Amino acid sequence: MNVNNEQELIDSVENEEWNSVSDLDSFKKRLMQAAAETSARDCQINVMVSKRDAEALKAKALEEGVPWQTLVTSILHKYVTGRIVERQGC
Repeated sequence: MNVNNEQELIDSVENEEWNSVSDLDSFKKRLMQAAAETSARDCQINVMVSKRDAEALKAKALEEGVPWQTLVTSILHKYVTGRIVERQGC
């Protein structure tokens, strides 16, 4: 975590932007279920990409500290769930 992120977190806590969880056990179970559903990999796909794109993905993954396959899976998941959108008019 860099200094800017740490300061943002400190400011957020000091501004009382965080709420306590009333039923921590139930909350943990819901999060664990969501994580299990998100990480379930029951379908394999093979995709051909350019060497340049593959190297760029591997470099980004290295920056993020994750395996490149995990990064690709995350990008695809975010796209299909609408958290990454295609730019219009570029």
